[in-house]
Amino acid sequence: MAAALSAETIARVKATVPALAEHGEAITLAMYARLFQDAHIKALFNHANQSSGAQPKALAGAVLAYAQNIDNLGVVLPVVERIAQKHVGYHILAEHYPFVAEALLGAIKAVLGEAATDEILAAWGEAYWFLADILIDREAAIRAGIEAADGGWTGWRDFVVAEKVRESAVITSFVLRPRDGGRVITHKPGQYLTFRFDLPGAPGEKRNYSISAGPNGESYRISVKREDLGAASRFLHDQIQVGDVLSATPPAGDFFLADQPARPVVLLSGGVGLTPMVSMLEHIAQAHPELEAHFVHGALNSDVHALDGHVRTLAKDHGGVTVTTFYSAPLAGDQAGRTHDVDGFISIDWLKANTPFAQADFYLCGPTPFLKVFVQGLAAAGVPADRIHYEVFGPTAEAIAA
Repeated sequence: MAAALSAETIARVKATVPALAEHGEAITLAMYARLFQDAHIKALFNHANQSSGAQPKALAGAVLAYAQNIDNLGVVLPVVERIAQKHVGYHILAEHYPFVAEALLGAIKAVLGEAATDEILAAWGEAYWFLADILIDREAAIRAGIEAADGGWTGWRDFVVAEKVRESAVITSFVLRPRDGGRVITHKPGQYLTFRFDLPGAPGEKRNYSISAGPNGESYRISVKREDLGAASRFLHDQIQVGDVLSATPPAGDFFLADQPARPVVLLSGGVGLTPMVSMLEHIAQAHPELEAHFVHGALNSDVHALDGHVRTLAKDHGGVTVTTFYSAPLAGDQAGRTHDVDGFISIDWLKANTPFAQADFYLCGPTPFLKVFVQGLAAAGVPADRIHYEVFGPTAEAIAA
């Protein structure tokens, strides 16, 4: 563990908060531009998040939060855990951190100019390595736990596509088995795999996809929505066939079902956000026969709604699971009570009336607007923060919890 930061460093870093609030995104953009001059560092990143601008904005927010709370790091520890899990997924190692340090300090100097004095740069150098050491230690602990587990591995492992199943007009599932014939580590339901694709014109592109099956020690399943502008999702849907090989790092992520759920659970999802919820539901059906669970899902209509038959079979076999689906734009052939349960959108009022609202743990996954509505709505309705668990697809600079 790194030594405590000096009082002088804390004061100097906090003094840069106004500049970071104004210029943070310019600094992170400049940092990435410097980083990506090195091809082997550039290859570590998900460049869809770079081109969309999401990652520079998210990092700028994280840097600002670190500066604001550098004397109270407990506030940012959840973000630290999320970053550590992402680094394990992208196979970012301790040896890569010096490259980031050089790029970050160079970007601060370039953007802030004379305001970035030698004292300020020295303070940020100390602050960077203090946080980097925390991350490096945590990432080493995560990797050690994975390597020690049955079926665990380090770095990239090849998987054969054993099944390809069209789940809806836009979502397809891929069942993956290790090419080496070995076992796979038991993932925590809700975690994701990180894949490396050789896309046309973009070799080595990285993407995260939630595991949509419960842990079984033998295989994983991902269920991927085809996005018209998504190079990786189009590649999977249009090019990858049964027998093809994909490379992935071990399961990672800090969003997962509790090992021993102490309360009823509500699994709340929108669109393709149902994928980690199906993993949780499979695990509940297999390992927690007495647990009360509510699977609540919102989709546009039957054309895009995936895995409904599978979910309802799991619920029927379990006996203590209730499934409710909402269609916000039902097709002419869709009928509440037959193809789905309720017309319209999920609401906090509906959750209050139809789930164990005052006792349950809520697990949420979906698009950012969906998460903002329900994370903030649940909190406003009195659900304690430690009972609201959510997953954001990709980086986000938006405040989910107000």
